[in-house]
Amino acid sequence: MSGAARTVASRRPATLVYVVAVTAYLAAVFHRSTLGVTGVDAADRFHINAAALATFSVAQLAVYAAMQVPVGVLLDRFGSRRLLLAGGVLMVAGQLCFAVATDVRLAVAARVLVGLGDAMTFISVLRIVAFWFPGRRNPLLVQLTGTVGQLGAVLAAVPLVALLHHAGWTPAFLTAAALGATVLLLVLVAVRDTPHTAHTTAAPDLRAVRRQLAEAWAQPGTRLGLWAHFVTQFSGSVFALLWGYPFLVQGQGLSPTAAAALLTLMTVVTLACGPVIAHLCARHPFRRSVLVFAITAGTAAVWAVVLAWPGRAPHGLLVALVVVLAVNGPGSMIGFDYARTFNPVHRIGSATGIVNVGGFVASILLVLAVGVVLDLATPAGRSTPPLDAFRWAFAVQYLLWALGAVQVLRYRNAARRRHAAEQTAVAVPAPAAA
Repeated sequence: MSGAARTVASRRPATLVYVVAVTAYLAAVFHRSTLGVTGVDAADRFHINAAALATFSVAQLAVYAAMQVPVGVLLDRFGSRRLLLAGGVLMVAGQLCFAVATDVRLAVAARVLVGLGDAMTFISVLRIVAFWFPGRRNPLLVQLTGTVGQLGAVLAAVPLVALLHHAGWTPAFLTAAALGATVLLLVLVAVRDTPHTAHTTAAPDLRAVRRQLAEAWAQPGTRLGLWAHFVTQFSGSVFALLWGYPFLVQGQGLSPTAAAALLTLMTVVTLACGPVIAHLCARHPFRRSVLVFAITAGTAAVWAVVLAWPGRAPHGLLVALVVVLAVNGPGSMIGFDYARTFNPVHRIGSATGIVNVGGFVASILLVLAVGVVLDLATPAGRSTPPLDAFRWAFAVQYLLWALGAVQVLRYRNAARRRHAAEQTAVAVPAPAAA
């Protein structure tokens, strides 16, 4: 590092840059989660059914997923700071629109803005990690980013719900917008792309962009990361973002306070298990896919018990459900570890964007499927879905788990074959293993 670069790094410590960047991601998770804990109130405010309510989340998630590859390219071009600022502005605008919306179309447009801003945030933070910290610390910091960011869901589940019920819809979401604006100022002041003054972001031509994306996609490890993210993320994500709260309140008969407490417990457990998964990934890089399969199988098994339970599930079983769902978020971070270890740093934005599509595409499919099945299984004339309707709706998850597990196995084998061929060609062991 040059003397000037060292001066910049000393004036702006990596820890400060990282903490502010993670705070931006925490705010993004908060904005993303605000609909999940206010879904019942949103249905009343906009006079819509379950399928129509699902369109709010689908709009948000679809934009998020669709933007991942373009955002990855923009990230390699413009850097993390600009994208964090642009994303923050979009999310604040979305919450302002949602605060005053009384029309469904404006509400959907508001969630689209939130999804656009959210799409720019997480992978921007991962790029900061890649540039500001040594590679050996990357698995832990990626997990720490994902788990600390989930504190945003706690802010949505407890303070926002309390404010919503105390002050009403508009003040609650205006407060959410104000929180986002505050974080935006912190990013403007503290975040820089790299510690190196000489670093620039060159504008690639269209041919270079296509080549970079093609190289990232051609790497089996990138696609392994995509499917690992797909199979581990969607169940916990959909539960937290939209359908968990109605399932607990309308299906299982819990009070809103008890349901919010379980969602908060889910976040707390996520914080606790994230570093454990990071340690296992760093210690056993050849066994990361074993973790993916274990998390998927554990989640499917606990859901099977909950859905098969006669009548409403006991409280202890619901606690077990949210605990196992809490592992889904940290488990999905394994996909980004694959993107990092199988790709050079100059295309990490593109590879990470590809990986991040997986879980959110699965979440979109599940959000839609649950909404449709709930409407189909709810008796005519009944205002809320019965427990049996929720059972049928959440059973759709098993189709997605089966697809994801098959694809993880397929690309794990492909990645291992390519890794073995590269080792044979250069006769040097490499750290990227599935």
